[in-house]
Order: sequence, then C-alpha cells, then structure tokens
Amino acid sequence: MPRVPHFLSDVSPALKAGLLLAALTLLRALRLPCPDVDQVLEATGAGRSRAYELRERILEALPGLARPPGRPQADPPPVRDTGEPSREVLRFLMEHPGCARHGGKRRRYVEAFRRFVIELRERHPDLDPAAFADAVGVPLGTLKDWLRGGRSGVDDGDGDDETVPGSADGERAEAADGERAAGARLETILDEWNRWTGGFVPFCDHIGKNLRIPYGRTLLANILEKLGVRIPRRRSGRSPDEMALRGSFETFFPGAQWEGDGSPIDVEIDGRTFAFNLEAMVDAHTDAFCGISVRDHEDGAAVVEAFEDGVGTTGAPPLALSLDGRPSNHTDEVVEAIGDTLVVRGTPGRPQNRPHVEGGFGLFVQTVPPLAIRTGTSRETARRTLELVARTWARTINNKTRRVHRDGCSRARRYERETPSQDEIAAARTALEERCRKHLAALETLEARQDPVKRRILDDAFDRLELDDRTGNIRSAIARYPLDHVVAGIATFEGKRTAGTLPDAVDGRYLLGIVCNISRKDEGLAIAEALLEARIEARDHMLAHLRTERDALLARTGEGWAAALGALLDKAMDAPGTLERLYWLRQAADDIRGRPASRHAALLRFAARRIHASFRVHHEERQAAYRYLAREVLPLK
Repeated sequence: MPRVPHFLSDVSPALKAGLLLAALTLLRALRLPCPDVDQVLEATGAGRSRAYELRERILEALPGLARPPGRPQADPPPVRDTGEPSREVLRFLMEHPGCARHGGKRRRYVEAFRRFVIELRERHPDLDPAAFADAVGVPLGTLKDWLRGGRSGVDDGDGDDETVPGSADGERAEAADGERAAGARLETILDEWNRWTGGFVPFCDHIGKNLRIPYGRTLLANILEKLGVRIPRRRSGRSPDEMALRGSFETFFPGAQWEGDGSPIDVEIDGRTFAFNLEAMVDAHTDAFCGISVRDHEDGAAVVEAFEDGVGTTGAPPLALSLDGRPSNHTDEVVEAIGDTLVVRGTPGRPQNRPHVEGGFGLFVQTVPPLAIRTGTSRETARRTLELVARTWARTINNKTRRVHRDGCSRARRYERETPSQDEIAAARTALEERCRKHLAALETLEARQDPVKRRILDDAFDRLELDDRTGNIRSAIARYPLDHVVAGIATFEGKRTAGTLPDAVDGRYLLGIVCNISRKDEGLAIAEALLEARIEARDHMLAHLRTERDALLARTGEGWAAALGALLDKAMDAPGTLERLYWLRQAADDIRGRPASRHAALLRFAARRIHASFRVHHEERQAAYRYLAREVLPLK
C-alpha cells in the first residue's frame, strides 16, 4: 500500500495511524472497502500500541467536534449542604409540639412555624428554593406563597375560632370521676395548653389519644374558656337596629308616597333559563302594590312602566316616589314621566328606607313556586308568564285581610277607604319637600368638599382602568374620602386586577366599596392612635409594661435587622387588641425609618411577607396593618 502523502508530514506517524484506525471502525460499520490494520501500520510506519492509544483518544473527542443545535445543556447546580436548615426545623418542631401536622391529604401549620420558615429563608438566601423547601419539609408552592405574602391553598391550623360540637363522652366521664381526679385532669389540660403551639382541633386529638382524657371538643373549649386561656371568636349576631327601627318609618295617607324598586327573577322554559327584572311600586302607608313592570333589565323604562301602571291602578300619581340611587332611576325619561311627583332618594346600604317594597319582594320569593315552564315557546312567553304570576300575586296580597295593626282591612280596602284632607296633603307635601331639600343640601355639601387633586387622580385612574362613570357620581362619592384612602383603594383595585381576583364585570362602584372599607378601617386605627397618644401622655401602666417588653425584646434579638424587625412585627400581629397592635406597628415603623432610606422598600417588602404570614389575623386586619406601616414610612405629604 502506498505511503501517506507529504502534505501531512507535520503530523506524527502514530497520530496518522490512530486516525486511520479510527476511520477503519466507521468504514467497517458502513460496510465500505478498507485496508486492514497491518497495511495501515506498514504505510504509516507507526507502532501498534501507540497507534491504538491515539485511536481511542480520537474516538472520544469525536462527539465534541460538532455541537447539536440549540442552547447547550447547562451544568447541574452545585450540591449544597441543606443539613443546617433541616436541623433547625427539627429543633423547632421538637420545641413546639403541634405546630405542623398532616391531616389526611392536607398539611396544617401555625403562624409561629410560618414565621420561623420565612426567617430561616432570610438566613439561607443562597439555597435553591426547591432544595430549601425539601430541607424544611414544606411544599415548594406553599413556600413561594408564604414568601410573597399570600395565602396558599394549604389549610392552616388556626381555624379554631368556632367551637366544634363534640360528643357527650367527656361530660359522662367527668360525672363518673371524683373531684380529685377531675382537678388533676384540669391541671393537666391547662399545662398542656400552655405548652401547645398548634390549633385547637389537634389539641383535642392530643388530649384524647395521647393523654387518654375522654373529653370532647365542646367540654375542652368550655374548660379553656372558663380558665381564661382561650376565648373563641363568636359571630356578632343580628343587629339590634332591626328591632329598634321597627315601626319608625313615617307615613301619611294612601297615595302620599310610593316606593319603587326592582328585583331579578329567573324563569325556566324547556330547560333554558331567562333572566328578567320585576319592577314594583308599593304604597308606603297601606303596603298595597300599585304598579308592576316586567322587562329584561332594571332601567329607566322599567320605572316609567311600573309608575304608569300604578297610576292606572289607583287613578292618581303619588305626592312622592322613593327610589334608590341607581343612575337608571334618575334619567331624564323618568323625571319627565313622573311629572310633579317628588323623588326621594334612598340612603345607600339602608334597605330600611324602602321597607315596604323590600319586604314585598321578600314575601314574593318565599311564596312563589319555581317558575319552570315546559311549553317549547319563546322568550316572550316567559316574560308574559312572569307578568301574569306577578299580577296575580300582587292582587292576592292587596285583597288579603290583615288582622294585625291594620284593623282587619286589606291593602286595597285601606287605599280606597282613607281619604286625606287638604291640610294632611299640605303637611305631607311640606314634609316631603323638606326631606328633598335636606338631601339636595347634602349633595351640595358633598360637591363642595371635592378636592381638585383627588378629582384629577380619580379621573386618571378611571381612564387607566377603563371604568365607566358618565355622570361622575361615582367619582364624586369616592372624592369625599381622604387622599390616602383614595390612593390605597386605587392601588388595591389595580393589585386585584393584576392578581386576577376581581369579580367579573366590576365597575367603579366596586372601587368605591374598596375605598369605603379602607376608610372605615383606617378611621378605627386613627381613633386607636389618638387613644394611644392620650395613654402615653398619661403614662399608662400598660404602656409602661409594653415599653419594658420592647426593650427586653430588642436586647434579645441583638443588632440583626431581620430578627429585630421580625420580632416587632410578630408582636404586632399577636397583640390581643388594636391599641397594643398599633404600639408595636409604630415601633416597627420607627425601626425601618432608622435605617438607610435606600433600604426602606426592601424592609417594607419583608414586613409585608411577615404580616401576611399571620393567618390567624383577618385578611382586612393584615391589610390595615401594612397600610399603616407604609403610610408611616413613606408618607404622601
């Protein structure tokens, strides 16, 4: 076989032989003609051992000569030691029994554990989030939710504010035991509760399964409440205003004042559901239903149609008509149709202003059967069916004898029998005009309070958020609140829209509700702050105790900003009352203000995560606490 040409003379014979031997492997695999090994070695003059050594090196280097398309594969992250956070979590679990447990498919954690994990993450920021979550035993999604200040889908263990009914085994066991055994059990229960960190339900399981004390949840809740160590939250119940305001609505005579309102009604036809609006006119003195209208929507045409139907029923329009503040109730079409009849606007959020029509709709819902019709007809049939049912029901109510407070007369009989004198008509007109005058004066006062700065902010926000307010009434209502509350409400609305938690088809009224709620909450904080200032001036013993506790707390935490600020925020969220919470929030605000201004934003984000990890505190209370902190650190004025 001829020797290799001279243009490869700068390559060693052994390398040439190794290259040809590597090519032999590929040629044989492809079944192509090729020399044998002896021929290659004879042509190159290389040694066999060295040639085979270089052949292996060439074959190993071949895959790296041509990189596949796409981004090269990243090197795996370096393995870090996660033993330290795991050991810290284990020590915390041993010192705080009940702070984390598995309840079937769900995991439950208490606030102390959540705060500990957040603080532990601050101390180990270099760990990969997935590795850190695996080290502390918390799902990665739950950990991310804690760190961004939201609430995860995993239940916490603090839903124990309401006492869960238990069995009567505890009561029977207590009756069977002597006083001595009962006293020992009470001491055991109290001691266990003082050392317990988790929720109430797992505590009851611990008492029954581990300590063999056969007390049910109800009995345990009563024992802890009597001992004063656990006070469950209870619903406030029905407002006393409902009874106090009964019978206080001023009426004059039949036809003096009507009340108008609409209610959505659904009708099912052959499996399809159609939505309508049932507009009704009710006489305030006799509770008689005067006019009814059934249309697709609650609009000005519905008010006009129901009003004209009432005039046709009674023979004359009323002196006044009470309507709520819905813009469709006060259009030019409505004003032109009612003529000289006075329009009395109802106070927003007060159904007591229109008790007769509101009560009538409630009675209709209770008495009417499900409106499901199987005829195979169109939407018009559904509308006419609803109108027929509504008229039948109204006539039945109007002619039903009323024995209590109505002298045994029906609504229709009272409307026909009672005829007012000219003096009564004049007195009623004067009173109704005075009511309208007060309402107009309130509107003028409201407009006079409008701040041009707030109006510009609201105009920009409504344009940016694409909220419809053609009449400007919604912006006028929002502008009567302080600037801080308006800005906070706009930020809350935008945040909810970004997070995708806004209800469908919301408008400017939803923003008004947000601003109103923020104003009420912050008003409570302002009152508490004023009370706090008064107590500070009076050197209240409780505040002296809090100052001592603050000094001891800061001495324990040392100079670390995360430990000091986190401890102050934890004290604020664990405070039993608004006054103490405000004190600790103020201390946290002072701590943030005392640090460089360039770090204020990062410290506020840390505070937000810490505050929103306190799930035992209501969501609105947490939002109010953070708003107070942000307002103190970054004031607008």
